[in-house]
Amino acid sequence: MKITTIARNTFKEAKRDRVLYLLFFFAAGCLLFSRFLALLTVGDRIKIIKDVGLASISLFGMLMAILMGTGLVYKEIDKKTIFTLLAKPIHRVEFLLGKFLGLVLTIFIMTGLMAAVFLLILFLHTFTVEWKILLAILYIFFELCLMTAVALLFSTFTTPILASLYSLGFYLIGHLSWSMEMLIKKVKSGAGRAALQVLYIVLPDLENFNFKTEVVHNLPIPAKLLGISFLYGVVYTAFILLLAMLVFRRRDFI
Repeated sequence: MKITTIARNTFKEAKRDRVLYLLFFFAAGCLLFSRFLALLTVGDRIKIIKDVGLASISLFGMLMAILMGTGLVYKEIDKKTIFTLLAKPIHRVEFLLGKFLGLVLTIFIMTGLMAAVFLLILFLHTFTVEWKILLAILYIFFELCLMTAVALLFSTFTTPILASLYSLGFYLIGHLSWSMEMLIKKVKSGAGRAALQVLYIVLPDLENFNFKTEVVHNLPIPAKLLGISFLYGVVYTAFILLLAMLVFRRRDFI
């Protein structure tokens, strides 16, 4: 009940954030631009619209998760409202989970709105509804849930600017994990190779949520791969949230 109340209040607060609507405006603009770009480009126009559209949803969804998530805890501390909240019979874990779920709900609605605009643009171009697109968007949403947890983690111990930079670095590393695997193959056995292998396991692999290529080119996606990616997202998000709770429990606000 307490978590639900905090989540509801977080969602109401997020709805009043102008950054959210500004990012949605730019996302809608990029989605509309994808159709004009397809008209000016030589090649399969539908694939270009899909590629640019999915990339836009992923990019602007990530910006929403980071820019809003990194300020969740900091705003409460800065405005001193954290003392009022924690003075009540509310555990710090409940406070964090409520904040996380409230922002996830916000991201879910904004992702749904971007998806609706995207499907409408595709429909106006092809006069068919391609429901397989929703599969790629669903896994983009799972990635955004993970990024929301990451932003929340950094917001528990640093300022929004630094938290945003750390979260962006996390995002970039997560999509460049393949380079770490190549580096491991080139390094000879020893302490260096062992250290790289540990980093490869610990650092995220956000490419697990990337099914844009398969959807754009209409390639088959094994159900087993979808299941593994979903499980990976749940476990890694839970791990990040656990870290955030441990940090927040030790945080001194005085």
